[in-house]
Amino acid sequence: MGSTDERVVAVIMVGGPTKGTRFRPLSLNIPKPLFPLAGQPMVHHPISACKKIPNLAQIFLIGFYDEREFALYVSSISNELRVPVRYLREDKPHGSAGGLYNFRDLIMEDSPSHIFLLNCDVCCSFPLPEMLESHRRYGGMGTILVIKVSAESANQFGELVADPATNELLHYTEKPETFVSDRINCGVYIFTPDIFTAIQGVSTQRKDRANLRRLSSFDALDSTTSRNLPTDFVRLDQDILSPLAGKKQFYTYETMDFWEQIKTPGMSLKCSALYLAQFRFTSPNLLASGDGTKSAAISGDVYIHPSAKVHPTAKIGPNVSISANARIGAGARLISCIILDDVEIKENAVVIHAIVGWKSSIGRWSRVQASGDYNAKLGITILGEAVSVEDEVVVVNSIVLPNKTLNVSVQEEIIL
Repeated sequence: MGSTDERVVAVIMVGGPTKGTRFRPLSLNIPKPLFPLAGQPMVHHPISACKKIPNLAQIFLIGFYDEREFALYVSSISNELRVPVRYLREDKPHGSAGGLYNFRDLIMEDSPSHIFLLNCDVCCSFPLPEMLESHRRYGGMGTILVIKVSAESANQFGELVADPATNELLHYTEKPETFVSDRINCGVYIFTPDIFTAIQGVSTQRKDRANLRRLSSFDALDSTTSRNLPTDFVRLDQDILSPLAGKKQFYTYETMDFWEQIKTPGMSLKCSALYLAQFRFTSPNLLASGDGTKSAAISGDVYIHPSAKVHPTAKIGPNVSISANARIGAGARLISCIILDDVEIKENAVVIHAIVGWKSSIGRWSRVQASGDYNAKLGITILGEAVSVEDEVVVVNSIVLPNKTLNVSVQEEIIL
């Protein structure tokens, strides 16, 4: 068992502009990690969860975005949580484990006994204190958050087998072609500093193999050698978890709560609903209420930014998030949607299963809607920045890129 005053740091991987292309057109405006879910930036949810870790010393964000894109947010969240949050920019891709190793000196400056590693595009309840407690009890190098999923969807993720009695990780394989297990890796980990030795070992082995190849004329003729990874590019799943499984180094902690991966705008709308539902228990003050008399009629879980103006005759919810300076007109009906900053929705307009981009406007008696299939490419309707939908126009199951004006109805279209 570890001492209760041992320091802990958290690292959140936020990716970069070359990643998350499936999130367009919403990521054309801001980095994907700053896109709002349930009224808070995507990265805010794991950061808030980290705040609950006992003896948390620092939070690091690691990614490829320009530092200026995160400067304002990092400053404000550090002040709000009263925990130092720092953004560290990678100079080139190092892999999920290599990125951690690249900044090892900064991560270890507080001499932490444990290091949390989280992926930003994961939506869950983040049971971090419980993970830490279990990790200390297991006594291994690392603990992985896992969840049970359907056998049909498991091969989209890293599948693993754990000992049912001890929770030791026995086998790990990334996106296997044949079914291995219905337990998958959630992309949330806790490690001891020994993880850096393991990562360094992979790099050393690669260097040794590269030196051997230079001495071998046969290998020089082998075209496959050119596809070998750089020595400083280390993947957590294939290079660390798979070879060390079954060696009493890694253990699992299974969550029975919600978990999703946020790869597409459709999934962001689903995850916004999950976080809004969680607010009922964690932050009920963030949820709006109203009965349609002095304020709009609210049903289900709804977030409304204090600066937004919503007409008392509007009907909002469930699963609606309304951002800063939005204006919702008389008789408007909003269901399962994200309304971004400075949007205007005029009288009697309807928005269902949609994301309405910054500074967009929806005219009187217009409808912007979709089927609500979060996994389908056109399962939700997306309006990019500054899209104008004129009066009495219907937009169904479509994606509209920024700065477009729609004066005719469209269905199942991507408007470039």
